[in-house]
Amino acid sequence: MSQSLEAWLGLEEKGQALVEYALILVLIAILVIAVLTLLGTQVSQVFSTITSTIRGS
Repeated sequence: MSQSLEAWLGLEEKGQALVEYALILVLIAILVIAVLTLLGTQVSQVFSTITSTIRGS
């Protein structure tokens, strides 16, 4: 009786939700790495410019 109630309420999908959350976290991690990779180059160039300007004066 309780098993059919759990199935009707959808309580057996806890594992599926966990997998979905894990996939979302992996996707977010990939996006963060990509953004940091792209912005990291620009930030490095800005610091190089600042360093060159300070040394030149």
